[in-house]
Order: sequence, then structure tokens, then C-alpha cells
Amino acid sequence: MMYGLAVEFACYKIRTNAIQPGWIDTAMTDGLFHNEKFAQAALPRVSLRRWGTAGDFGGIAVYLASDASAYHTGDTFLIDGGYARF
Repeated sequence: MMYGLAVEFACYKIRTNAIQPGWIDTAMTDGLFHNEKFAQAALPRVSLRRWGTAGDFGGIAVYLASDASAYHTGDTFLIDGGYARF
């Protein structure tokens, strides 16, 4: 989707990028992460061996909102502690 949007909106000088989160510890996921069976099955697959937090997204969000990313479009940033690479 980001590739297509990047092509379509480039002529309007609109960049399109997405941040795709992995397992993030929030109030919404609290019950799931404290389920011992789930934690034993999922956490070993996270390369960094911890659940993500909201703070793990600050750097990429600042980058995407700044002029440093002025020539960056059509990308999806997977922030999952290495889970998808397992």
C-alpha cells in the first residue's frame, strides 16, 4: 500500500510512510502479556526478549516528521524487536 500511495501522491509532494508495530505493551494488551501461556509462546520469538513500549517509536516518529526524511517515501517501518525475523 505504501508503494502505491507514494507513487500516487509524489506529484503533490506528499510522502507516505507507515510504522508497523509488533507486540507492544499497552493498556489494551495488558491481559494478553500477563497470560503466562501466551508469554511463554510469544516472547522467546522476540529477538530482543522484551515487549515493545510506546517509547520505542519516538525516534522513528521524529525522523518521519522531520526534514531528515524529506526524500524518504513509500516505506513501512517494522518495529517489532525482531519478531518477524525469527
